[in-house]
Amino acid sequence: MRQQKSEEGIVVMAGTDKRKQSLYFPESMLQEIQHEAARLDRSLSWIVQRCVKIGIQEIRKLPSVNDIPDTNDAESQSSDEFDTTNK
Repeated sequence: MRQQKSEEGIVVMAGTDKRKQSLYFPESMLQEIQHEAARLDRSLSWIVQRCVKIGIQEIRKLPSVNDIPDTNDAESQSSDEFDTTNK
């Protein structure tokens, strides 16, 4: 636990949030994580947390699913634009 000082100068212990979450990795990725955990003498959790911390800026650059046009919508719009039949 980390210690934090309040404005009054009182030392308060800041608890760590240890919620459990199941994550599923492809076998090869899990082996890489396990290899690095053993090499660095760290837990799997620590390795994954560091990976997130290091890579989060790259993840944030990825477009949201809402930012990617649906190909079916784009196709139907473009086919409507070129429809020369009289309706």
